Amino acid sequence: MLTSKQRELLLFINERIKETGVSPSFDEMKEALNLASKSGIHRLISALEERGFIRRLAHRARALEVLKMPESAIPTQASRGRKDFKPALVATGLPTEARAPRAIPILGRIAAGVPISAIQQDNGHITAPDDLAEGEEHFALEVKGDSMIEAGILEGDLVILRRTEAANTGDIVVALIDGEEATLKRLRRKGASVALEAANPAYETRIFGPDRVQIQGRLVALVRRYD
Repeated sequence: MLTSKQRELLLFINERIKETGVSPSFDEMKEALNLASKSGIHRLISALEERGFIRRLAHRARALEVLKMPESAIPTQASRGRKDFKPALVATGLPTEARAPRAIPILGRIAAGVPISAIQQDNGHITAPDDLAEGEEHFALEVKGDSMIEAGILEGDLVILRRTEAANTGDIVVALIDGEEATLKRLRRKGASVALEAANPAYETRIFGPDRVQIQGRLVALVRRYD
């Protein structure tokens, strides 16, 4: 039997993983549950782990996997205000197993740390995940750097992004700075300013005027390759 806060946190973690492919940071969990400190989140996560609802993934900073859900899971306050996922049904005339796999171009490397040069050339393709939305343009980038490790994004991962110029506060995006530097960060809007926030305390949040930052895409999935 879960307490209301344990259940609320479990649903929030599960929803965020479904939306972005990575678990939320401790700061995001603290905000979602309106807790005053991260210590409360640590206690809730330990309780969920002891009860077999989640597990911490080895060698990944603050990365969580949901193992099971309560039998009567319903939306809670942690998920209010977030966009509901509505899968699109596409009539193809072919059974699912007969459809050709979708290919997503890999456009180069993206900095998750000190910004490197902007998105580069075509570096091949990867097969799109089965649950990726149809009818949208996507691209992939290889992550370089460690500034997003607390969001579960490691150097060498492939991030899949939906091409868009619009994003909400809290989204992980590819941002082009001054038309020259591309970086992978979490977007925060602070008044008229745009903040690009790392998920690693070793990196500072960078704040820019709105005319200096152009959103290139929003993170929708992550692929990790093992040699």
